[in-house]
Amino acid sequence: MDAQGRGRADDIDPADQWVLNPTTGEYELRLTPSAPQSGVPRPRRTSSGGSARTRTAPGREPRESPAPDTVPGPRRRRGAPAEPPPGRRRSRTQPKKANKSKAKKILLWTGGTMAFVLVAVSAAAYLYLKHLEGNVNTTDVGSAGKNGFSKDEAFNILIIGTDKRTGAGNEGYGDKNSVGHADTNILLHVAKDRSNATALSIPRDLITDIPDCPVKQADGTEKVISGTDGVRFNTSLGQNDRNAGCTMLTVKELTGIAPDHFMMADFNAVKTLTTAVGGVEVCVAHAVDDKESHLKLPAGKSTVKGEQALAFVRTRHSFGNEGDLDRIKVQQQFLGSLMRKMASSDTLTSPTKLYKLAEAATKALTVDTGIGKVSTLKDVALELKKVPPKNITFTTLPVLDNPAEKVKATVVVNPAQADPLFEMIKSDTSLTEVKQKEKKEKAEDTARLKGSQSAASDIRVDIYNGGAVAGSAQETLNWLQNDEGVLKSSQLGNADETLSKTTLEYSPDQADQARKLADLMGLPGSALKPGKSEKNAQGLPAIVLTLGKDFKGAGVPLTAPSKAPEGIQKSTADKQECAS
Repeated sequence: MDAQGRGRADDIDPADQWVLNPTTGEYELRLTPSAPQSGVPRPRRTSSGGSARTRTAPGREPRESPAPDTVPGPRRRRGAPAEPPPGRRRSRTQPKKANKSKAKKILLWTGGTMAFVLVAVSAAAYLYLKHLEGNVNTTDVGSAGKNGFSKDEAFNILIIGTDKRTGAGNEGYGDKNSVGHADTNILLHVAKDRSNATALSIPRDLITDIPDCPVKQADGTEKVISGTDGVRFNTSLGQNDRNAGCTMLTVKELTGIAPDHFMMADFNAVKTLTTAVGGVEVCVAHAVDDKESHLKLPAGKSTVKGEQALAFVRTRHSFGNEGDLDRIKVQQQFLGSLMRKMASSDTLTSPTKLYKLAEAATKALTVDTGIGKVSTLKDVALELKKVPPKNITFTTLPVLDNPAEKVKATVVVNPAQADPLFEMIKSDTSLTEVKQKEKKEKAEDTARLKGSQSAASDIRVDIYNGGAVAGSAQETLNWLQNDEGVLKSSQLGNADETLSKTTLEYSPDQADQARKLADLMGLPGSALKPGKSEKNAQGLPAIVLTLGKDFKGAGVPLTAPSKAPEGIQKSTADKQECAS
């Protein structure tokens, strides 16, 4: 094609339109002549203001200088003879310009290819997430659990292992006719600031009361299953068609701690998860050859997976007193090791292991609808990952042998040790003596309790019930007036909102009254809320006491112990212990 035809707009290669802007020194793309930008430098000016180009030799016609803003003609096609612009030498930098244009072409093609790859990868990731969600089984537990998951709050997850025989190779484990009882139960509490977590094991043979439980039927209707008193904890699931929501309600009644969600797995979960991560390291103090579980291990450390891993967590005749409590310790050691393996660089940097783990975990678990999406399960895992392993404590609910039995087969709660333990969990207090970062808000809470206190007779307080047991406000009023001498107090019924924790709001000039009332009632510094007072019935300013769900009764302190009760069993996720 000739030069004239080459110059038509529809024949111009867009990559050829990268021209140099002499003002900025950058190449710019100009696709249409409507906004021209010359790639030719403007003519130099003479000292008299004329153009250097207009100076001619005597007897010669002056050459016409091109207009400063004229768009230069398109570059020649490859193979065409070079024709330098009239009146000027060929630029030595011209090949560089050609190279830059070529580079621009490459960038355009590369950018387009990368965009396509990113779109394809995003689509594949979306489809894979949908595939994983199809693996997860969910159960609607209604009001027994929360509808969603919050990254900014403390959370409680009830982990349930059932003894239902499903899948090949599980004939030798559990009760042959079991409908799937709550065989292994761990209440996992993660502190709000993610500084610590507590995994509380609840023995399956614990004698407790099971409350009434509403269960969703297949047709969408709800059926209330009547509760029973004085039965084994493991019958809170499976028995009489109870679902995991019934186990959650049983835990709440037993401990005073409400599980927000549950995760349930059967025998197959242990086999598939351990296989996915390439095995879990365990340790036994002495060689094991258990004829019932078929577990064979040499003394010391071993790596188990699949059938051997299941045999390890199900074995009890080779450890301790051959009871369920000793098996719980072994299971805790195993879970700690599994957590370390799942969080190890060996697992996290292996796409193959991560893929297998994602498949195994989603297929193995049944969860409540509140965390039934893979994205939510990922959020739960990431929040748990924030807790240092040394601050994840495994412990077992303190129990005593059932005094009603001659042949000891079941246990009952030991309240002397259990009650302080429950309070520590509720208050996010770690069970292990670990160094935690000093929090500004905690320092402020402590500071609110320090300072002068008024006399009890000077306290003017209005009392509201904001979620405590009915009658708590009146009970507190009677106690303050009759036992503590707080005569300027009044009870004003229910608050406008329900609170999880008791609060005491006051104005700055009433701080001494607030500190005295907190001291009388055993309120923590976090309960004190500097703010505004309100006018009481006499039109006088009064501090406001709102009893929350954590209120335990008049005169019962709300401050939690700072140290774990003596004698409770505990271990941490960062250390390996040998089962004995």
